Amino acid sequence: MTQLVDTFKGKKVIITGHTGFKGSWLSLWLLKLGANVEGISSNVPTTPSHFESISLSKELRDHRIDIRDSDNLNKIILKAKPDFIFHLAAQALVKDSYADPLTTWEVNSIGTVNMLNALRLIDSRCMAVFITSDKCYDNVEWDWGYRESDRLGGPDPYSASKGAAEIAIKSFARSYFDDQEKIRIAVGRAGNVIGGGDWAQDRLVPDCMRAWSAKEVVPIRNPRATRPWQHVLEPLSGYLNLAIALNKNEIDQGDPFNFGPPAEQNYSVADLVSAMSAHWNQVQWKDLSSDYLGPYESNLLKLNCDKALNQLGWRATWNFESTVKETILWYKDFYENDAKAIIDTSLKQIENFQHDALCQKIPWTK
Repeated sequence: MTQLVDTFKGKKVIITGHTGFKGSWLSLWLLKLGANVEGISSNVPTTPSHFESISLSKELRDHRIDIRDSDNLNKIILKAKPDFIFHLAAQALVKDSYADPLTTWEVNSIGTVNMLNALRLIDSRCMAVFITSDKCYDNVEWDWGYRESDRLGGPDPYSASKGAAEIAIKSFARSYFDDQEKIRIAVGRAGNVIGGGDWAQDRLVPDCMRAWSAKEVVPIRNPRATRPWQHVLEPLSGYLNLAIALNKNEIDQGDPFNFGPPAEQNYSVADLVSAMSAHWNQVQWKDLSSDYLGPYESNLLKLNCDKALNQLGWRATWNFESTVKETILWYKDFYENDAKAIIDTSLKQIENFQHDALCQKIPWTK
């Protein structure tokens, strides 16, 4: 893990969306690597939350502003003079995007433009990784994985807003940063992320954990839908490696990269529920697919991650069984043991993930 420590130790890192599920895990990992982390978020999106459970506000500089507030965003960026930026702030739920498309578009698209514009003001070297989503692709539900060169767009407001954000990133990369080494940009695309500390509404694992911890039956909208499930640490390791590659000038300006499990790790919702039940007692669920009248949900979406393997030396570390096990064990610790000590569980999982990646001789662990 030498290059992770060498790259981030003592460096100033800004993470937008640091109070969210992925953002809080990334913040914790970077703090563990010795980085000086500042976070930008409008609020803590859920109760409970991983961010509050691990008392993360005590470990970093915590800015509470909306990513749509360009004036205050610029002030924070200019004062911090960050070496690295990870932009994760987003309205991340498809269902909420149908209910409030305007906010979704503003946060996901204009919020991204605000961050891109803030980069123009920086007069020091800065590596910026923009996180979008696997849903940025125009999903026609074919059987093979989407490549980074495939068409962007989507039927729902969330997917479309992420596609628009990608177009904005490409535009700024070409218009303002194409021929310079000072500001470098890359894009990370990932989806179907699970792991401890996610309590978002209308997501499978959080819905199950809330219901099962209360010994209730969880309703499942589409048990036959298949997804390439991956642990939250998988894409985060990809984002960190993107930043390293930018810092070394090893990838092109504005380049997008997919991060996901291998093609064979594609399991249905029912498969995931069954696998979770092996680590949790008194599991109950009900199939609602015949009665579901909600917004459209795709049955299949997966990514081709060959580019990340070939250019970054990145591949997934944990298989489906390990992903499910580590996820459920985190929630068991939270609900059954001392929740105040859950930071130890999170740190231990980061250690285990790094150890397993090292044992598998995955190139980024050098």
